[in-house]
Amino acid sequence: QVQPVESGGGSVQAGGSLQLSCVASRSVGSRTRCGMAWYREAPGKERELVSSISTDKPITYADSVKGRFTISQDNVKNMVYLQMNSLKTEDAAVYRCAATFCADCSGSSCTRYWGQGTQVTVSS
Repeated sequence: QVQPVESGGGSVQAGGSLQLSCVASRSVGSRTRCGMAWYREAPGKERELVSSISTDKPITYADSVKGRFTISQDNVKNMVYLQMNSLKTEDAAVYRCAATFCADCSGSSCTRYWGQGTQVTVSS
């Protein structure tokens, strides 16, 4: 499975929670998966990096989700999760998982693969 596959989106009321999941290959050819990230795309807005997790860098979160979202991974299952709590209407978007594969996780010869995305709808 080269292309990441997301699941877990849906509709929720503001204040509710959702957990997104993404599965991606451990390697592609000679490249090893070095990092995964969640992005979101909302109409009229630029793509936003929500959170990232990698082998050699600290976990990152967008300021807008700090304290509410938590990223985690299960390397045995090749999964990454995004636990989203206290959802706000402004969190509504298509959430896409991205997996980065590199010849060396220090950053050489990397390729990123994108999932199709999963819709998150938050109603007031």
